Amino acid sequence: MTDSTKAAETEGSSQPDDRELERREFAEQFGVAWAQTGGPRMEGRVIGYLMVMREPYISLSDLAAVLNASAGSVSTTTRRLLDTGFIRRHVIPGDRNYYFCAHDDMWGSWLAGERRHLAAQAQMFERQLELIDGNDSDVAAARRRLTNGRDYMQWLMGYHKKMLADWEAYKVNRDRGGTS
Repeated sequence: MTDSTKAAETEGSSQPDDRELERREFAEQFGVAWAQTGGPRMEGRVIGYLMVMREPYISLSDLAAVLNASAGSVSTTTRRLLDTGFIRRHVIPGDRNYYFCAHDDMWGSWLAGERRHLAAQAQMFERQLELIDGNDSDVAAARRRLTNGRDYMQWLMGYHKKMLADWEAYKVNRDRGGTS
């Protein structure tokens, strides 16, 4: 049991303390907000809890217990969040458990990592463009749609670089006491 689950329980009781209840409530609210943007609610719950937990990391089993969710659901969710750059895996030498924590700047990490997915989509469109034969109007329309898809992904990748640079500059200014 990690410090988060230990600290969450009062002496002689298995009930979470008020601060732990507030962290869990935040995770639930964040999950609802995440779902409203089209993402799975469980992703939002995991991210929300990892953002506000007191410890530097938490095990998969403890995270499942805190969120009152199945280990399988939390495992699937953490794999996706690792892939998208929102969270990190923490390794303890000699321990076979998986531990997780949120990136300090998960939003910048996500923005940087999203370019990978955009590049894969651009390559998918490019491969399909190479397979299209003929010049009839049906093929021409498909070619336009695929070209627009490929070019949009390439354009967006370039824009992501600018957004990430702007975000880093914003944080530097903020940390120096500048206005937002």
